[in-house]
Amino acid sequence: MEDKQLVSILSGFKEEIIEAFDRRIGIVEESVQHKLNLVVEGQQLLVERIDRLEVGLKEEIHKVDQRVTTAAADLSAHRRGTEAHHGVYCVKED
Repeated sequence: MEDKQLVSILSGFKEEIIEAFDRRIGIVEESVQHKLNLVVEGQQLLVERIDRLEVGLKEEIHKVDQRVTTAAADLSAHRRGTEAHHGVYCVKED
């Protein structure tokens, strides 16, 4: 075999390797991009869920705050009422 024929065969083989490598890189790139898209979508869903939870928690905290405020006002009124009746009611603190 002559050197030119060998160079030609090796050059063709080199081109086949480069094409196969390019195809494989393309496949890997698509796979990685798909996985990244899934991660981004998952993050977006988590952010939306956290936002909904935050709104719900703020509503619950507001309800609890209203209940505590109402209970404190009732307790204060009750205490004033019992202190106004010295002979009838007795409030003791431990």
